[in-house]
Amino acid sequence: MFCFVLVMVLIGCCCSAKIYKVGDSKGWTTAKHGSYYEWAKRKKFQVGDSLMFEYDGNVNDVTQVSSRLEYQFCNSLSPKSVYNTGHDVVRTLKEPGYHFFISSNRSECVAGQKLVVFVVHDHPMIPPPPLPRKILPFGKDYKFHVGDNLLFYYNDQVDDVLEINSDLEFKSCGTISPVAVHNAGQDLIKLTKPGIRYFITSKIGHCEVGLKLQVVVRPLSKSVLKKMQLSPFDRFMLGVSSLLKQML
Repeated sequence: MFCFVLVMVLIGCCCSAKIYKVGDSKGWTTAKHGSYYEWAKRKKFQVGDSLMFEYDGNVNDVTQVSSRLEYQFCNSLSPKSVYNTGHDVVRTLKEPGYHFFISSNRSECVAGQKLVVFVVHDHPMIPPPPLPRKILPFGKDYKFHVGDNLLFYYNDQVDDVLEINSDLEFKSCGTISPVAVHNAGQDLIKLTKPGIRYFITSKIGHCEVGLKLQVVVRPLSKSVLKKMQLSPFDRFMLGVSSLLKQML
């Protein structure tokens, strides 16, 4: 997978707006995966800033899309804007929020030729949230059984919890067909049957850097099942008998 490297250049000395050149000397092309994202998350794009894209206009373009899903799945069917001169200064950072850019050449986009930037006001009230640094080890450290519960605590203004179906969706952070969506900020999820359960966040960039969880749910042991089938009185007597054996 690939992505981009960006370089910041001042438009002029008389104003605070900036132009960010996408790809530095390499321009708008596939590059080492992770470099554009890592670069962009350390920059502060403000309303009024611009992006400069340089590329071969005969084989490529810059397509601005509206949504996270279009960005994630390289869908250019309903673009917000299309640029194809080969030297485009995109002055579309007119409002705060996320702005999404891809190549309409889907194979190039899938290979990483896409960019998302987060734009804030000149005097931002709320900074973009920090991202987790590594994959959560929780799922590997615990043994889960049918009947256990998972309690997710998080900021519901920033993240959510999506349960998905497959290992492929888990690895690619695919959010197009979730089994369930939880967004209360304090969600209790019961593990009702054995198998593998997958949980991710739909927040762009957060899942990709590790905010996701895979758990293997094991069936209850025969002894536990047998105990569950007993009446409350029988379970009480079984506990008393076990306690007496320990005392003798």
